[in-house]
Amino acid sequence: MFSLSIVTPERVYCETEVESLVVPGTDGYLGVLSHHAPLITALKPGRIEYRDAEAKVHTLAVSGGFIEVSDNQVTLLADTIESGDEIDLDRAKAAHDRAKERLQKKDSDISIDRASAALARALIRMRIYRETH
Repeated sequence: MFSLSIVTPERVYCETEVESLVVPGTDGYLGVLSHHAPLITALKPGRIEYRDAEAKVHTLAVSGGFIEVSDNQVTLLADTIESGDEIDLDRAKAAHDRAKERLQKKDSDISIDRASAALARALIRMRIYRETH
């Protein structure tokens, strides 16, 4: 077991003891177990999954952020984090459609990187919603 704190700019999402954690690092998904080597890395939009002390699996959508692992404590600083129950599917679909439209226009005023990031966030939110409902 190790301590997990998930924090956003708006709130402390959770502080709990967990058996395992999987996060979307910038170089791929990263698994964390007790006594993991210290590390700090950025997170990309994706799925977070952790197993709590009762072996229940929790699935969350993260839009990006950072994770620090040190001395059996993990701190996850997320731009935004949502469980499937918190995701507004209609809003996620609308964001998906807007991002796709912007990418298809290829207008010089549109930032391809920003539109691609918005599309990735919308897709992960829609996937987490569907997996948990």
